[in-house]
Amino acid sequence: MSLEIRPVSAADHAVWLPLWQGYQRFYKTEIAAETTEQTWQRFLDAAEPVHAALAWQGDRAVGLVHFIYHRSCWTVGDYCYLQDLYVQDGLRGAGVGRALIEHVYAQARAAGASRVHWLTHETNTDAMHLYDRIADRSGFLQYRKLL
Repeated sequence: MSLEIRPVSAADHAVWLPLWQGYQRFYKTEIAAETTEQTWQRFLDAAEPVHAALAWQGDRAVGLVHFIYHRSCWTVGDYCYLQDLYVQDGLRGAGVGRALIEHVYAQARAAGASRVHWLTHETNTDAMHLYDRIADRSGFLQYRKLL
């Protein structure tokens, strides 16, 4: 079956939410309902730098990607941070994740971004096999402090 990637619309909330919840289960985390609702509203606001797209097989959404444009002190063009990527169980390894990443690459290129970057957990080795084929490892480690 063919795959179509398209930006989310207001009508997509009911199909996006189970994928978003699946992503959270995958990473063993729970994001507050208030944050989830605010995030959804940001996707629908053209003034926001936050975007989302869904991968569709026929009338079924099978994956999601969220990405954010932000400034950089190193380039004139913005960077594009691919924040969340999720493909339904049973469909991983079938090209859905790659198609979602390629969608972000195309959107970022069209927006004049200088770079697309993302993080993954060190235990997400299946995904890293794909990432190593379609991007370069930066060598940088992430440090953070929750506030």
